[in-house]
Amino acid sequence: MHLSLHDVSPAWAAEMDLALAYCAEVDAKPALLVVPNFHGEWPLEEHPAFAARLRELQAAGHEIFLHGFFHRSRETAGSAQDGRPSGLSWQIAQRVMSAGEAEFRDVSKAEAVERLDRGERALGDAGLSIDGFVAPAWAMPPWLLPMLGDRGYQFAEDHLHVYDPANHRTRASVVLNYASRTRLRMLSTVAWCRTAKYARALMPARIAIHPADMRVPLLRRELRHLLAWGAGDYVARAQALFA
Repeated sequence: MHLSLHDVSPAWAAEMDLALAYCAEVDAKPALLVVPNFHGEWPLEEHPAFAARLRELQAAGHEIFLHGFFHRSRETAGSAQDGRPSGLSWQIAQRVMSAGEAEFRDVSKAEAVERLDRGERALGDAGLSIDGFVAPAWAMPPWLLPMLGDRGYQFAEDHLHVYDPANHRTRASVVLNYASRTRLRMLSTVAWCRTAKYARALMPARIAIHPADMRVPLLRRELRHLLAWGAGDYVARAQALFA
């Protein structure tokens, strides 16, 4: 079972530290999904103390994944002329799967290349090596995996699978995560995690923590129970999910 902490940014520093404390209780080191400039307002280069903290965590054994660049998508859909998604697929990614956070379902191929370049450069400038890529909201256009493979990425994931793009490997995997956007979504994801965790007997499982979870007492309690349930079975590297 693999553990990850999403939306790692100075914007969520306090919530990140609390989540890490919960993980330490079960002797687990989650992968850190770093957003280089969260919502265009938190550039990593302007927060050297936070970057230093990430370097310490990577040196201590935490993986570092690139997690988009801004994380947030645009306000409107694209058009056939600019090569960006539009129509129903855009609506599903931005309105159903996320609250306008599916960044890489909102870009053209040229924009994707630019954001990957900028993200890789930002993490490199911060002294971090990159162990994988996870698209915000787990939303990827079909052409993104080959692009990641060409860049040598050996780990990516979505809701239903984990991928090794560089070596053309795919494996089914269940992800357990909470959502706090509305009370209905919160309660439905609590029910999902309580039930779907037993799929771990059939396929690799992943627990994904979002910083916003730390602001909701119910989700803090549920997360601690879930982490304790998986204690002793966490893998240190995402690549182990392919074993």
